[in-house]
Amino acid sequence: MNTQKRNVEVFSAGCGCCEETIALIKRITCPSCAITVLDMKKPTVAERAKRLGVRSIPAVVIDGKLAGCCSDRGPQEAMLRAAGLGAPLSGLKSSTSLVAATPNQR
Repeated sequence: MNTQKRNVEVFSAGCGCCEETIALIKRITCPSCAITVLDMKKPTVAERAKRLGVRSIPAVVIDGKLAGCCSDRGPQEAMLRAAGLGAPLSGLKSSTSLVAATPNQR
């Protein structure tokens, strides 16, 4: 049994555009995806985003790589799917993992 997950990080400021992107990610994920929503208002998150090349938010990072759709514009479903989002990894049988770190959580 393969327990490997695709790590999906969503960098968010909690705005309406960010919430739309989070909803999109949740809608197209699969059991191979482990989602983490990161609050850009936290200095450590902002620093990580900068190191990854995030220039605007919302932004999506899949397995440590900034999704192409997020490098100079907002997230696009087709490009996220092309990066592997929503495609189960072979042999995985567990459910989607969702971890939320929203601005309201401290």
